[in-house]
Amino acid sequence: MTTKNLDMLTWGLRLIAAGIMLQTLFFKFTAAPESVYIFTKLGMEPYGRIGIGCLELIASLLILFPRTTILGALLGIGIIVGAIFFHLTQLGINVQNDGGKLFILALVTLISCMALVPLLKKQLFNYLPFTNR
Repeated sequence: MTTKNLDMLTWGLRLIAAGIMLQTLFFKFTAAPESVYIFTKLGMEPYGRIGIGCLELIASLLILFPRTTILGALLGIGIIVGAIFFHLTQLGINVQNDGGKLFILALVTLISCMALVPLLKKQLFNYLPFTNR
């Protein structure tokens, strides 16, 4: 794969992951009924909703800045694995008759973040204190 193709792939994955997480922030931060329902059912309303929203904002910003993309992808993986866990254990795939849309968006975000990790693994070594740069 050429460098240009790799850059385009990386940017595409970054925009997908960050775009989905940023889009859901509106619902979390405005206390949309869907978000309130989800976090109430999980016993995390309102602090969990706002806290997860803040973490998603941080992950999205880290993903969008090239030097910190790997950190954002790793944080995104952690957040989204939690979301998928709760879908599978407490919420169900079809939340409030959404046809599984939230679950599918979580899967797409997870796949995008996970794909970024091997593509940018060299970037991770820049954050480790014991490596020769």
